[in-house]
Amino acid sequence: MENYSANSYSKSYTKKQFLMKRYIQLLLLTLLTFAAQAQNTLKGVLYDDANGEAIPFAAVQLEGTSYGAATDLNGIFLINKIPDGNYTIVVRCIGYDEYREAVSLAGHKVLTRNLHLKPASQQLKTVVVRESRNEEMKIQTQVSVEKITATQIQQMPSIGGIADLAQYLQVLPGINSTGDQGGQLYIRGGSMIQNLCLLDGMVVYNPFHSIGLYSIFETDVILNANIYTGAFGAEYGGRLSSVMDITTRDGNKKRHTGKVGLNTFGANLTLEGPLKRESPSNASTISYLLTAKNSYLSRSSKIIYPYIDGGLPFDYTDIYGKISFNSGNGSKINAYGFNFDDRVDNYRAIADYHWHNYGLGSNFVLLTRESAVVDGAVAYSNYNLNLDDGSGQDNHSTIGGFNMGLNVTNFIGKNKFKFGLSMEGYSTEYRYVNQYNISRKQDKENTTQFSAYLNYNASAGKWLVDPGLRFVYYASLQEARLEPRLAAKFNASDHLRIKLASGLYSQILLDARPDNDIVNLFNGFLTGSGSLNLPTMYRDEPVESCVQKATHLVVGAEYDISRHLTVNLEGYFKYFNQLLGANHNQIYDRTDPAYLVGGVYEKPQYYLTDYIIEKGYAAGTDISVCYDGDRLYIWATYSLGYVKRHDEVQTYTPHYDRRHTINLLTTYALGDQHQWELSGRWSFGSGFPYTQTQGVYELLNLDGRIGNGYVSDNGVYGVHYGELYGGRLPTYHRLDVGVKRKFSVGKRGLIEVDLGVTNLYNRDNIFYFDRLSAERVNQLPILISAGIDYKF
Repeated sequence: MENYSANSYSKSYTKKQFLMKRYIQLLLLTLLTFAAQAQNTLKGVLYDDANGEAIPFAAVQLEGTSYGAATDLNGIFLINKIPDGNYTIVVRCIGYDEYREAVSLAGHKVLTRNLHLKPASQQLKTVVVRESRNEEMKIQTQVSVEKITATQIQQMPSIGGIADLAQYLQVLPGINSTGDQGGQLYIRGGSMIQNLCLLDGMVVYNPFHSIGLYSIFETDVILNANIYTGAFGAEYGGRLSSVMDITTRDGNKKRHTGKVGLNTFGANLTLEGPLKRESPSNASTISYLLTAKNSYLSRSSKIIYPYIDGGLPFDYTDIYGKISFNSGNGSKINAYGFNFDDRVDNYRAIADYHWHNYGLGSNFVLLTRESAVVDGAVAYSNYNLNLDDGSGQDNHSTIGGFNMGLNVTNFIGKNKFKFGLSMEGYSTEYRYVNQYNISRKQDKENTTQFSAYLNYNASAGKWLVDPGLRFVYYASLQEARLEPRLAAKFNASDHLRIKLASGLYSQILLDARPDNDIVNLFNGFLTGSGSLNLPTMYRDEPVESCVQKATHLVVGAEYDISRHLTVNLEGYFKYFNQLLGANHNQIYDRTDPAYLVGGVYEKPQYYLTDYIIEKGYAAGTDISVCYDGDRLYIWATYSLGYVKRHDEVQTYTPHYDRRHTINLLTTYALGDQHQWELSGRWSFGSGFPYTQTQGVYELLNLDGRIGNGYVSDNGVYGVHYGELYGGRLPTYHRLDVGVKRKFSVGKRGLIEVDLGVTNLYNRDNIFYFDRLSAERVNQLPILISAGIDYKF
């Protein structure tokens, strides 16, 4: 009898423990050698003078010298190894007046300055934006990463009256979306399960709602979103393809304020303010931030869009809260929690679909007395998914777990050394019945992994180099991995920059989605472990590990054509050394004794096992052009991509293999205060692969029992599938337009009115074909939407 398990490993547990121990000892020893050197140091925090919030990504410079730094997400800056002398601090930042202050440094002095910047006029903002972005490109490697702020997201034509991160991500190079419905993004050839999403340091398992226009994040409270589409640094791990790291801002520290919005699709509310204000004798503050948004689309669509058959039964409710304790010197601690809920009721072939995600967490930042910043997080979240497709089967997936981490950043002149430790634990449970009525399940499975990393950011002349190393130990598998990472940039001239990044990556979570279904909302979570029913061989080679592995390589260049116009070109290759997934070749139930003869299965493994081993690659080229003028903003991208997978018996293109993707986005501001804004977005994508229906037949119960009335009984519909992903859906394209108008109300109030049209020329973009009725179901038709927001 064959053993369908990959739980035999050549490496011994004792050796792995020894290597892990020695690695951590080396890590700690290295850290101690980076003690602060005795020279002058300037450090502090930048705050917004209007609301007390920290200001990230500002340039802090000692005028006339090469000494400077950019503030981090917490507004912290630190410049050390400064010679004795008199200097002038100059601070420049997007949207703020320039700040200048004379200081004197001598005798190994550590000078702390908490600076408050005043908002700038609109005319000055556009100049500073361009200068800040161009300068940032020269001092950071920034390979395969997009940094997004709430302001950028709000430049999009809002759909349903709501500007959202999900809509903005769909215009980034290398990112493909299933369209208006489905809520699924695929990043440079990676599946959904291969994308890591972090919210304030907490792992979020599904950041997008079933209607693909909206994420779980409230746009107004996003401080920054770093989107790594590949070759990310040693700071991140546990996923094969990409990272979305979203950070929310703190609540207003000076006054109680908020926003209430009402639109065609739903409503939203934001409240924030101080629980303890800063005083002359005590600079510490406590603030709160609370957001809630709700979709009533299942009800409003039947009234506003009666021409949509069955309406749009997509509803969600998202609640997020945060309390921030700030010391006044840059150190702080946050406590936060969320509750996200998504529901699709009785929608054609999808039937009833529901997921629920909740979590609690805390993170902190500590600015030390010397040249170091310490930060960390601890969090727990739970995600539960249920699908009722009308078959009477119980299809569900649950994943819950904790993650915690500690990071230390040491500043060494213009260079930076960072290291960290982290631990993650998951508990998963899964059950799904496939098209052949074969049940795939994993009872409750607990998995723990430990990680440590080193990263060094160095600059030498025209070179920027970020080498890194990540150590991962999968405790449940007793398997350890070393994953080197590297990013580099060469500033060939003031206008041309050449860049490169590469690294090794791994993960144990696997995607258990049903492959042959055209509509794939059910995305289950499983952990790769010895309990999985896996084949013991892959193409005549023994399977010795359940860890999925990948190698990334990215090369590219940035060129500033003019002060306003920048072009970015990147080519990428991701080789997936080993992947685990649901076995789309399975047609027999291995638990059926009919297939067991003399203690040996008479059918090949690839027809019997629930899960399968694969290899594959993703390759492509992404081009983006950005024009940022005083009033006109243009963003254009083109992506060429290829994705291939190889299992035991075939080579195929997965359902997210899209050959060509084009996005055009433009925004134009009118009025002396830019109170009017016109925007437009056009998107094009070549067709996704899908598995065609070869035929439909009557499926009878022929289990061999003498009492079966197979002559007179009625069977059920059976589907004969064609070649796996052998067909291609038609191309997708859509034009959205919008107009916004802002009105000042009193001293601080602001009303914003938004009018938009989605799918302006009413393109019939396909969602799926119903296999049994052969009915074509399309994506969203033309939708006119409106919204109004009041900020107070």
